[in-house]
Amino acid sequence: MDIHEYQAKEILAGYGVQVPRGGLAYSPEQAAYRAREIGGEKWIVKAQVHTGGRGKAGGVIVCGDEHEVNDAAGDLFGKRIVTNQTGPEGKVVYRVYVESGVAIQSELYLGYVLDRQTQRVMVVASAAGGMEIEEISEKKPETIVRCSIEPAVGMQDFQAREIAFDLGLPPALIQQAVSTMMGSYKAFKELDATMLEINPMVVTEDGEIFALDAKMTFDDNALFRHPDISELRDKSQEDPRETQAADRGLNYVGLEGEIGCIVNGAGLAMATMDTIKLAGGEPSNFLDIGGGATPKRVAQAFRLVLTDKNVNAVLVNIFAGINRCDWVAEGIIEALEKDPIDVPLVVRLAGTNVDEGRKILAESGLPIIHANTLAEAADRVVTASKNHAKHNIKLVAAS
Repeated sequence: MDIHEYQAKEILAGYGVQVPRGGLAYSPEQAAYRAREIGGEKWIVKAQVHTGGRGKAGGVIVCGDEHEVNDAAGDLFGKRIVTNQTGPEGKVVYRVYVESGVAIQSELYLGYVLDRQTQRVMVVASAAGGMEIEEISEKKPETIVRCSIEPAVGMQDFQAREIAFDLGLPPALIQQAVSTMMGSYKAFKELDATMLEINPMVVTEDGEIFALDAKMTFDDNALFRHPDISELRDKSQEDPRETQAADRGLNYVGLEGEIGCIVNGAGLAMATMDTIKLAGGEPSNFLDIGGGATPKRVAQAFRLVLTDKNVNAVLVNIFAGINRCDWVAEGIIEALEKDPIDVPLVVRLAGTNVDEGRKILAESGLPIIHANTLAEAADRVVTASKNHAKHNIKLVAAS
């Protein structure tokens, strides 16, 4: 789960990380009031959307008076911010964050991520802040400092000091930098985050260290331990299909293809998508319905997949272990009788009671295309998808 910049900063401030004064606004008038409330001579109006690269997309505006703050906020509300991370659909701005300007002397990068390979938290820092970490690694890889954290003892002060010195910070700022790094690590660990990024972390002209921007992502599976974090979720920033799936206990990721996938098991879902691509098709989604393929769950999966208007065919690929293929087949039939679909459907069943399941589907009278292997299912669903697309083109041409 992602959260907004202002939310991440509130969290970090609670762990001793210094952030500029700021306030949230839902209207241009409220933004101008926030500027008066904050005080000073310069303010930054920032679009609050779940993406990096907002500055390049026009989502960060520097203002010199309250009228400029009002106008900047007015320009941002309702604007669609498009970056490399959002894709062409972008993210719509519904709230802005007004923050006091600071006199920047230098910009640094500080990030915490889970290194799956070493199964440890990895601290990544760079003296070339203000750029995305991918750009830093490409253009200035020599500036990157890495530090692996031993899980049994956590991050230690000496590690933070070493990073601070490697970043070229003067001795007078080392303790401030250590406090910032240790506070950030504590927030990362205690709140079950999977990513924390402060970019840039700035050194001001008067010798202060601030988190000028902050981004945090949390482990969805650990949110039950942190109801206060769970409440920070902003569904307006999520793919509505993924939100709908999450609210129903389904694991769904929207893609850009034309073949809908309904699969039980994340590994099998990945293999299914790969096989579809090998057969010449493109999956429209990753969808893992989990172990309980009940009629209700199958029906929800069909409705969810078909909300994508690009879908020309659906592949159901079930390997029954705890489940039984006859139960799954009954669930598919019940779901289709209740909510018929208007695209070709290919079903491949394997595992417990597979013969009974296939017999139930064959005797149902429903227009289901059967397959015995994953490769066969992929070939048939790709063919069915292409034929359906051609048929639709002819209908459109005829009308």
